[in-house]
Amino acid sequence: MPRHARGFDTEQAWDHLARRDRKLGTWMKRIGYIEPQPTWRKPFDPVDALARAILYQQLSGKAAGTIVGRVETAIGSTRLHFDTLGRIDDVALRACGVSGNKTLALRDLAAREQRGEIPNLRQMSVMSEDEIVAALVPIRGIGRWTVEMMLMFRLGRPDVLPIDDLGVRKGAQFVDKQDAMPTPKELLARGEAWGPYRTYAAQYLWRIADSGTEAKTATKRSQD
Repeated sequence: MPRHARGFDTEQAWDHLARRDRKLGTWMKRIGYIEPQPTWRKPFDPVDALARAILYQQLSGKAAGTIVGRVETAIGSTRLHFDTLGRIDDVALRACGVSGNKTLALRDLAAREQRGEIPNLRQMSVMSEDEIVAALVPIRGIGRWTVEMMLMFRLGRPDVLPIDDLGVRKGAQFVDKQDAMPTPKELLARGEAWGPYRTYAAQYLWRIADSGTEAKTATKRSQD
């Protein structure tokens, strides 16, 4: 079985995208070279990362960080797993600020881990992106987007395009100078030109969305 490395050659990805898509390439030159993600080389625990993803959902970073800190104190560990989360009951989790739905999600994640249903890092290294998505989205509170972010920023898979992400869709709209964002289906077709480096293209689309929105705001202010 082929083993997937964590990360990819971003210089090669740059050259490929600039050559295949001149519109995107123009924006890339304007934004500048995006370095490899440092998280590709950092130790990574899938179960702990998923637990934290659940806790951070729909909260500001500061608020979520506070809640995570309380949970770590309550379980006496910085490792969120079935064995450590099992040290406290649901009432104690709720007292930390964890919502009822997130408590159920954490319990589901822990139960699936205990049953051996969550692939570890070694197992993921020989799984395709679709196989990883299929293994993780059944977990309560974990959607495709969350898994895609793990694939892109933790596992460093080179060819992931989160077609439902509003920032990515907005970036594609600016690149193609369209009046509306592409639908996920349209973006999927548009992204065929960016393979096998759609992850790197998405990183630029996020930045393009930010810079394009800032430019529009500045123009509007100058006209006011």
